[in-house]
Amino acid sequence: MSHVRRCSRTACGRPAVATLTYVYADSTAVLGPLATYAEPHCYDLCAEHAERLTAPRGWEVVRLATEAGPLRRSSDDLEALANAVREAARPPERAPRPEGEPNEAGRRGHLRVLRSPEN
Repeated sequence: MSHVRRCSRTACGRPAVATLTYVYADSTAVLGPLATYAEPHCYDLCAEHAERLTAPRGWEVVRLATEAGPLRRSSDDLEALANAVREAARPPERAPRPEGEPNEAGRRGHLRVLRSPEN
């Protein structure tokens, strides 16, 4: 089984290089780089069919820049991902408790456990 995605056009077996998506609300066809995953409402096109693509009368074709080679992750991308994971794992900071508010020891749903004033 081949992992290379093929052009969605009938009888075309060439490798896909671009993905076509329709935005019906805006009467727009968007042709961009090959999507990471095959989506059910998108069409993968080979270079020839992507180049010759036309849209119905009244529709606009938006062509997004495609990269010439395979997608390469830079160290900046990996560092940004690591920072985002660290930020998500960080426990939330607690705001200082206003004076006179009971000292809350825990919470479960809508119930609160309060410490006694002696502690």
